[in-house]
Amino acid sequence: MNRPSPEKRADYCPPSRPWQALSSPRGRGILLALLLGGLAAIGGLARAEVPALAAEGVDHYTLALTWHPGFCATRSRPPRECREPSLRRGAEDGFVLHGLWPSLPARLRAQGVARRRWWREGCFLERPRPEGGFCRAHPPLALPEPQEHALDRAMPGRAGCLDRYQYAKHAACLGIAAEDLFATALAMVAAINASAFADFVGLHRGGEVRRNELIGAFEAAFGEGTGRALRLVCRGRGSRILTEVRIGIDAEALARFPEAGSLVRQDRGRCAARVRVAAFD
Repeated sequence: MNRPSPEKRADYCPPSRPWQALSSPRGRGILLALLLGGLAAIGGLARAEVPALAAEGVDHYTLALTWHPGFCATRSRPPRECREPSLRRGAEDGFVLHGLWPSLPARLRAQGVARRRWWREGCFLERPRPEGGFCRAHPPLALPEPQEHALDRAMPGRAGCLDRYQYAKHAACLGIAAEDLFATALAMVAAINASAFADFVGLHRGGEVRRNELIGAFEAAFGEGTGRALRLVCRGRGSRILTEVRIGIDAEALARFPEAGSLVRQDRGRCAARVRVAAFD
C-alpha cells in the first residue's frame, strides 16, 4: 500500500433506516450527488461512481474532508465561511470538501522532485502561484450550473475561492478538467456522508470521543484494516479538536470507492487520545 504524505451544537441523530437518509438534512448532499450521477448502493455502502481522472503517472489520491465546526473553532481569524451562517449549511450534511489531491506524478518524480515538495507546492512548481488572493488573481472555474450549486454547499471555502486554489495547485498541471475533478470529489463526499462513519462522528457533535473509536468507526463502516487509510487531523491546544479527515484512495480504483479494496494506507495523524468533535452554536 502506498503512503501519501500530509499536506489544512446542533443536535444530531442518524436515521434509523438507510432510506430515511434521503429525507434528512444530510441527505440533501446525497440527492445532489444522485442528480450528478454520483451514487449507487452497493453491498450496504453508498459507492461513488466516479469518472476516471486523466492524470498520468499518479498512483493514489488523498480525499481531504473538513469537519467545518472544528476548522472554524481553531482559526484565530475565522474566514467568511465560518462567520456567515448561510455559508455553514453544508456542515449539516456531515463533512465538507477541502480537496482531492493527486500524489506526486511520475514525470516530476523522474525529475527528482521530492514528495514533500509536491505536497507543499503542487502545480505551482510549473505554474507559479499568482500574486494576491485567488478571488482576484484567478478567474472563476467554468463548471456546469448543477455542479456549481452542489459545490457551493459541499465546499464552504468556495466563498474564499478555495475551489480555484485547489484546482490550480492540485490538478491544473495534470490535464484534469475542473469539472471532472469536482464531479469525482462531490460523489466521494456524498458517499462518506452517507456512511455509518459520518453518522458516528455526527452523533458526537459537541462532545468528545476517543481517537481509536473514530478509527474503529471507520473500519466498521468500510472494512477491517481500512483504518490505515484514514488520517485524522486535529488542531487547537493539545491537538484535541477534530478539523479534518484524509482518506487514501488507489488511483486505479476510484470507481470502487469507498470499498475496502479502493483504499490505501496513509501516515497516522497526531490527534490526542481524546478528540473533541466541535459543533456550531
